[in-house]
Amino acid sequence: MMKSYRVVYELDESGRWIATVRSIKGCHTYGRSIRQARDRIREALALLVRGAARARLVDDVRLPADVRRQIERQRVLRARAERERARAQAATRAAARRLTRAQRLSVRDAGELLGLSHQRVQQLLQRAS
Repeated sequence: MMKSYRVVYELDESGRWIATVRSIKGCHTYGRSIRQARDRIREALALLVRGAARARLVDDVRLPADVRRQIERQRVLRARAERERARAQAATRAAARRLTRAQRLSVRDAGELLGLSHQRVQQLLQRAS
């Protein structure tokens, strides 16, 4: 079974990230970036705990509430945009199929009407079959 450790990341007054595994006494470090602090906390954990290289680290990045809300809003909007992108791609694929099969237009003409290159239309048609 893989052990998990919660790592708390907090910005200090100099802008560095302090990483702490509060469940392990003395397990803390810092880094100029979250990634660097994450790498270093694993090294610090390895000095104190067996199997640290295989342990799962659970990030707990401490930020002001308004910043956390903004990040969550960004995630929601990004997920929505991804869903819309997928829907637009499906609609484009269906239109390309209809133009080239039912209307018997060339791939070049379908691309012109859809605002795509003929190569992109060809890719969409290949994925549809």
